[in-house]
Amino acid sequence: MNPPNQTMVAYFIIRGISSVPELQLPIFLLVLLIYVIILGGNMTILILFCLDRQLHTPMYFFLVNLSMVDVSCSTVSLHKILTNFILGDKTVPYLTCMVQMYFFAALTFDEFAILAVMSYDRYLAICNPLLYHAVMTQKVCVWLAVVSWISGFIIVLPPIILVLDFSCYRSHEINHFFCDIVPIMEITCDDIAILQIIVIFTAGIFLFGLFPFFLTFTPYIFIIIAIIKIRTSAGRRKAFYTCSSHLTVVILLYLTISFQYFTPKSKRSTESSKLYSMLNTVLIPIINPLIYSLKNKEMTSAMMRRLKLCTFIT
Repeated sequence: MNPPNQTMVAYFIIRGISSVPELQLPIFLLVLLIYVIILGGNMTILILFCLDRQLHTPMYFFLVNLSMVDVSCSTVSLHKILTNFILGDKTVPYLTCMVQMYFFAALTFDEFAILAVMSYDRYLAICNPLLYHAVMTQKVCVWLAVVSWISGFIIVLPPIILVLDFSCYRSHEINHFFCDIVPIMEITCDDIAILQIIVIFTAGIFLFGLFPFFLTFTPYIFIIIAIIKIRTSAGRRKAFYTCSSHLTVVILLYLTISFQYFTPKSKRSTESSKLYSMLNTVLIPIINPLIYSLKNKEMTSAMMRRLKLCTFIT
């Protein structure tokens, strides 16, 4: 029998961003607006890539994959806020919660993996331009993208399997706006020592350690060296311009993740954890298409060509 105050659960209750009734409508409208912006910005990149052959290069191919990950991750994490308000039901079945947790963790890792591949792409373009097209063939790009997508769904399996093995919970209320592994660990009455070790190992080694953190930032050491060696200032600006958008996205992503997971417990509250999680969920998916659209001449040119074509047709 289960000890007192411990219970098996068939469902969880998602508390959400706030429990104040007066804030539910403003939160719903804000999240809906954010999701529409995320969907519109990233789908624009996907549509432009499909319609404009001048964007059919490795860099934009990986950018499309990054946009697909951003949309998927945002959908997985934000949809419960929207459905909670529309349906007035904050409950989520146990299995659905586990699936959401698994997909969010896997897609988060996929994003880091794709950004690491994009770093390698920028390294070849700047440091070995003569070999770039010989190395980054269509087949190689597809394989790199496939491996990036699959790796996340495999690496996050061990901690998810351990969570599925939990036998009881002190409460069935999750103080978060979606099913994430940390708030679920906080309400279980099982021993989580092994799970904590695996989570630290998975996040520390595969997420922030050798892969993909090492593979993301190491190429930039060689890129910076190569840029410094360029004799003309115009050449240095052009070389830096080709990787500035990607570097901006990478720095912002790692900063938000660091605030979320590496803030000392003594200075971290439940509400601050929600805030960091929200920033991680919505900041990069919104900024990513903006950065690549506003800072990238090829992307803006493709947008202008499509707009002119639409104007001509109408």
